[in-house]
Amino acid sequence: MNGLGIVLSGGGSRGAYEVGVLSYVFHDIVGARTAPPKVGVISGTSVGAVNGAFLASTAEDFAHGVRRLEDLWRQLRLADVMSFGIRQAAGLHRVVLGGRRPTGVFDAAPLVRLVGEGIHWRQLGRNLRTGALKALTISATNVPTGRPTVFIDRHPGVELPRHLPAQVAVRGVRIGPAHVLASAAIPMVFPPVRIGRQLHCDGGLRLNTPMSPAIHLGASRLFVIGVSDPGDPETPALPDDRYPGAPFLLGKVLNAFLLDHLNADLEELERINADLRDGLRAFGPEYLDRINAEAIRRDAAPKRIVPALAVRPSVDLGQIASEHLKTYKRRANAALGRQFLRFLDVGQGGDADLASYLLFDGGYADALIDLGRQDAHAMRDEIEAFLYAEG
Repeated sequence: MNGLGIVLSGGGSRGAYEVGVLSYVFHDIVGARTAPPKVGVISGTSVGAVNGAFLASTAEDFAHGVRRLEDLWRQLRLADVMSFGIRQAAGLHRVVLGGRRPTGVFDAAPLVRLVGEGIHWRQLGRNLRTGALKALTISATNVPTGRPTVFIDRHPGVELPRHLPAQVAVRGVRIGPAHVLASAAIPMVFPPVRIGRQLHCDGGLRLNTPMSPAIHLGASRLFVIGVSDPGDPETPALPDDRYPGAPFLLGKVLNAFLLDHLNADLEELERINADLRDGLRAFGPEYLDRINAEAIRRDAAPKRIVPALAVRPSVDLGQIASEHLKTYKRRANAALGRQFLRFLDVGQGGDADLASYLLFDGGYADALIDLGRQDAHAMRDEIEAFLYAEG
């Protein structure tokens, strides 16, 4: 399977940034051309799974689908997604101690409605059957084993990849709301989701930038949207006289799990591409044929050059979250609870990491969508050349 692979990373409410990039790509770049690029596979993790499944359900008309997705994000209200009341407060001990039913700090019911009603699941299935899209992959983490699991829904003529790393479980399924909700279930924040007989949670813990599934499904090039921002490692994370609490640390843990893999994954892909290009220059066009013959002989994956282009935030999303939280607290309603807002407001400026993941609110989404569009605009020529490259 040739064609473009779209790879969407995880990062909670930072996913609005992905929508901004997609909006600019499909409206401003693709809309100015006579035909869209051929998208073969969409791979998403965590909130990227939500955006990816929505995008896959509109593969027959990406521009219209992205417009709907953008409207959905802009209409979000924090109290509707992050439901926290007496029942959630009374069940906090189960988040720590466990029990007979999956539990998170927040009620997942609003997110269930958002995913269940916002995505046209029957159309997603039709798009895969007709070949408008060849494959959709959703990554989650198996809670009992800790292994990453890649759920793959695909066109009947597309085979499941056989050469993903040994620790990755590959499951051919008809993807539905449960798979997306499991991938988006940030540990402790939302309860894990049962798929079959086992619980699954956020795919970003082990496979936050799911480039490998797209490559092994045959994508010829990868357009990657990340949500990690530049940051400033030299800036102190806390004042000298202050010690971190659980919310601050949780924000840093989410950074470590969900954001810090993209650079390493891209560097590894480019290293492999560079090695293959060196071999072609040194030994000629038969180089790939010869090493791939050996790979096939030992039942390994054949190698090929897979170009990738990544778009990432140009500014610190923690800073944007911090500014939005200040205005939100002034108009917060009682249903959400001011204690929750104080829980989020644990960092100054760019250190508002937890808030940058959990502010599922239209005002914050507006800012991130606009930033995504600006960053894509700054790379317009590079993106357009990449999308319409041959191969």
